Amino acid sequence: MSADNRPQCLPRTRRARRQVASVATAAAMLTLAACGSGGVSGGGDNTNFVAGDGGIAKVAEGQRSAAPRLTDESLHGKKLDLADYKGKIVVLNVWGSWCAPCRAEAPNFAKVYSEYKARGVQFVGINTRDSSRQPAISFEREKGITYPSYYDPTGKLMLQFKKGTLNPQLVPSTLVIDRNGKIAVRALQALSEEKLRSMIKPVLAEK
Repeated sequence: MSADNRPQCLPRTRRARRQVASVATAAAMLTLAACGSGGVSGGGDNTNFVAGDGGIAKVAEGQRSAAPRLTDESLHGKKLDLADYKGKIVVLNVWGSWCAPCRAEAPNFAKVYSEYKARGVQFVGINTRDSSRQPAISFEREKGITYPSYYDPTGKLMLQFKKGTLNPQLVPSTLVIDRNGKIAVRALQALSEEKLRSMIKPVLAEK
């Protein structure tokens, strides 16, 4: 290890402040992941959804909640409005270029999107916690992502989803929104091609 990369020995007071800040950050992330009794996969009363195999939760067709209208700028500075895709099935993926599970699943999303985009299925990303656009744009280029993503560095779009519904809570999270703009399926984990297809196919088969 070079001298420049060695951990620095800080005065005890500074180290203590940094440790407190790290604990506070971790606690905040855990709070976001568990907000609301109905916000955790398979838990809480009156959620109308059940957890399936592999951490994928789903809601029966007549019991779904509407997704919020997400209107904001894309990574490339263009207007992006989720309502424009009503009538299509939308696969909404929350990701960050800094997130190792997101990097692992991204090629699977690129491949499955190419298979389903001609069948009325639109993929949309929400890029979050990237402090600038360039790392996220480079990520898209590297992973072959051609569908649009919102640029949401502070996570404000995630907070528009109601508690007690299939809301995105972690990075990565993936939602499948049906043709009527209602949330049908959610995963709070990185997805293989097989698992991603298993979320889309039942919603695609609905009439």
